[in-house]
Order: sequence, then structure tokens, then C-alpha cells
Amino acid sequence: MIALSLAEIAEAIGGELRLAGTDTAGTVVDGTVDTDSRTMGPRSIFVAKPGAETDGHRFVGAAVDAGAALAIVEHVVDVEVSQIVVADAVVALGALAREVVRRVREKGDLKIVGITGSNGKTTTKNFLARILSDEGETVAPVKSFNNEVGAPVTMLRVTETTRFLVSEFGAAAPGSIAHLAGLVEPDVAVVLMVGMAHAGGFGGIEETAKAKSELVAAARATGTAVLNVDDARVAAMRDLAESRGMRVVGFGQSAVAEVRAHDIEVSASGTRCVIETAGRRIPLDLRVLGAHHITNALAAIAAAGVLGVSADDAVARLETVEIAERWRMQPLGNERVRIINDAYNASPDSMAAALRTLAQITGPDERTVAVLGAMSELGESAGEEHDRIGLLAVRLNIRRIVVVGPEARRLYLSAVGEGSWDSEAVHLPDQDAAFEYLRSELRDGDRVLVKSSNSVGLRHLGDRLGELFS
Repeated sequence: MIALSLAEIAEAIGGELRLAGTDTAGTVVDGTVDTDSRTMGPRSIFVAKPGAETDGHRFVGAAVDAGAALAIVEHVVDVEVSQIVVADAVVALGALAREVVRRVREKGDLKIVGITGSNGKTTTKNFLARILSDEGETVAPVKSFNNEVGAPVTMLRVTETTRFLVSEFGAAAPGSIAHLAGLVEPDVAVVLMVGMAHAGGFGGIEETAKAKSELVAAARATGTAVLNVDDARVAAMRDLAESRGMRVVGFGQSAVAEVRAHDIEVSASGTRCVIETAGRRIPLDLRVLGAHHITNALAAIAAAGVLGVSADDAVARLETVEIAERWRMQPLGNERVRIINDAYNASPDSMAAALRTLAQITGPDERTVAVLGAMSELGESAGEEHDRIGLLAVRLNIRRIVVVGPEARRLYLSAVGEGSWDSEAVHLPDQDAAFEYLRSELRDGDRVLVKSSNSVGLRHLGDRLGELFS
């Protein structure tokens, strides 16, 4: 974080400053800001966030032992450290992020990109950060830091020398994206897609679309909206952007896209296509598995272009990316048994895309095996969507469908009903049972996809299988 005095921080977050030891209101801090005491270092700020399972106030002492010089708290803690008392620690964290970004923006050349969408946010963020990092100091989220805590924590990593801030915005509820994007007012707003992910929490896909459009509404009116024209709900956000005076750049496979892809080829070694933009055709050889990642690459190339990076440079940098991120189409195993661990998260769209990729990269003498868990946060659509994935797996001729956990039983029943029987589809109660089954079932030539929502935890099963066949 940039250097600020205790008094400046207290004013920014509207808190009451309680000094300790030799500190004065002018004492300066400039270290890490986080809700995790384990990340503290010299002159850091610990934000004591209450939680459902534990309370950050219990860890103020540990944070101070690790180097924290200030604690933002909701009540005074009996620890020798300066404290700022606020009504809501999470709200204070966001207010501090807003102030830090405002100061850096006023003094320097900081440009801010916001990314949202039902799928692909983290991959697109990683792609864009890779492109921009060769242009100047770039701050981007670790993992999927895209909520009311993770997004501000990322914003607070900017300094006076930061040139680009790439923020990823998830939507826990209507208004979430408006709040997070409103902290920084992005110069570039990237909307990837509107899908069924989290639709249960919003009351349907149309409400999900409204939530994603909050990013366009919160971006700077002098900025640019980068929209997926292949998704009708995203493409419709052009009207909102143009009504605010924003420039619009479209990406996708459609002929109307300013940055588009065609001739897409998927193989076990990656995904190839031709990028066409500004009258030029540029081959892209992406090492990341899956045709759906071409959309994420297009979004990153388009956003980078708005910020002055040539398509040639963007493509060249993307070709150095080996995996999207851990647990996202991550290749594991060996040449005999290949594992694709894509179980960081799952929605109907990403589940279908992963299954299609599995079918595309498996040769005629190889066997497809899909290890599938439940998709969460689908609300009333959960049964229907699990049915659809079971049907798709059979129609793609996935040879072994291994369904794990009671929440995913309907997917199994759907596959059986579609004609996957005689051990072609099995239902197992938990990860351990699935591991024992797969350890004896998998054979040379198998290509295995592991896919579920994060809450199901099949990513750990994928890791175990990867180690087994390493």
C-alpha cells in the first residue's frame, strides 16, 4: 500500500483512532493490508473481520507479532497496537481501497480494468495481467479474489509506480458489482458472459444479466466497455454503455466483433485459432486446453488493445501462458493416464464446455472418463441443469461417467436414463470411494476430466489422481 499516516487512514474510513505506545497521528504505515493475520509483515494493517466460523479480533495479537502496526477493529482489543474503531470492518476496508486508488490515480498513470461474467473471470484476469505486465507494473488478484474482501485487498496493493490494476468482480447479490466497481470506477469494463452460475441467488438469468451490467454502469463515462457480442445478454449492454458516452469494443466469433476468432482447433496440447482485428489475421497457439478459453483470450486481447497494446504483442504474450490457473483445466498425470483437473468451480456452461473439450482431445484409441460432482447455487434450476449435463455426457459418448456425492445423484440418474448403463455410469458417495474406484478402474489411454463446484471439493480428488499417475 502507499504510505499513509494513521490520521489519514482514520479519516478515510471514518473511524476513531486509538494510539498505542510511541505512535502519533502522523505515524506512517505502508505495508500489506489484509484480513489474514498470516500475511502480515512490517508496517502492515490487519483488518479484524468478524466471520461465521471465527472472529478476526481473536487474531490481532498474532498479526502484531507478525509485524502489523495498525488494526482496524469493530471494538477495542486488548493488544498493544494502534487501532481504528469502525462500525463495519469490511466497509472500512473498501473505503480505504477507494482512497488509496484515488490518490494513486491522481498522481500517476494508473489505468483500471474491471472484469465480470458468469464464467471465465479468473482466466481472463490472468491472461490480461500477463499481457500488461510487460508494459508496466501490474496489480491483479491472487486466485479468485473478487468479493467484498478480496477485491479491496487487491486494490490496496497498488503503489505510486503501478500502471495497471486488473480487478475481478464477482456477484454475491444484486448490487455487489456496483459497490466493488464503484470503489475504483474502471477505465475498461469487460463483461464475458451471462450464464446460470449463481442464477439461483438472483432469481433467474435475466436478473443475473442486470447484476453483470452493473460493471458497465459503474465504469468511467470516458472509458470503454469490452463486450462479448456472442452472448446476446452481454451484447445488449451496448445500449447502456453508449447512453453513458462510453466507447464499445466487441469480441467473439461473430463477424460484427472488432476482435474475433475463427478456425478454432482443440487438441490435447492446447487450442489454436486465428485472431482477426483491424484488418489483420494473427495465428494464436494457446497452450491452455479448451475452446472456451479462446473467448477469454479475445477479451484480454481486446482490453489490452484499448490500453495501447498491439494485438501482435498480446498474442505473443498469451502464447507463453501454460495453464489458466491451478484447478482450471490443469493437466496432470502422465502420457498413459492424463488428468484434467477443472474442479475449482462449475456452472452448467463451464461443465458443458469442459465435457466437450474432453471429447475433442481424446483420440479414437483412448477412453473418456468424466468424474463429476454437483453444481451449486442454481436454485430452482438445479435439477434441470444436472439433468442436462447427464444427457450431454452420454451424447458426447463419454465412456465412463463417475458421479460423486449425493447432491449430484440426479446427474447420474439422467445419464442412466439416456442409456449409460452396465457400469458405464456409476454413482459413488464421496471422494474416497471415488478414488478407490478410479485407482482400480483407470487404465492406459484414459483421458480423465474432474469437474465440480468448489464447495464439493473434487479438486482435491483431481490432485490425488494426478499424483497417482505422475
